[in-house]
Amino acid sequence: MKTMQKGFTLIELMIVVAIIAILAAIAIPAYQNYLIRAQVSEGLSLASAAKTGVDEFATNYGSFPSNNTSAGVPTAASISGSYVSQVSVAKGVVQITYSGPKVNKAISGDILALSPTNNGGSVSWRCLPNGSTTTVPSQYLPASCRQ
Repeated sequence: MKTMQKGFTLIELMIVVAIIAILAAIAIPAYQNYLIRAQVSEGLSLASAAKTGVDEFATNYGSFPSNNTSAGVPTAASISGSYVSQVSVAKGVVQITYSGPKVNKAISGDILALSPTNNGGSVSWRCLPNGSTTTVPSQYLPASCRQ
């Protein structure tokens, strides 16, 4: 009598494991970058109130506020989140500082600065480039900030 082989051979199982390992090696770094970009986006969400305060101050007075109090927002340290330690306003520039126990080491202590431009009735925003006030690596910046 002839017996039929049932199941998988060792080689077939090793090939499947190798394919899974290659896919994991590609996916894990991409997922880490995604997580860091999500942490950076939390800062932009927290900065929206400060941006609104700067917009209103510029509309009312024709210049930019010198600090958080002038912009009508809470103190810098009180605007914080899981990954952001503070959001400050200095001469209209909104600075987001990333630090704390939950923030990824790749951006810990880094700053993202948003600079306003008064367009005579409206204010437009741009991210200051790396090397000036912004220290967040460019690969983690949102698409609107990449140059």
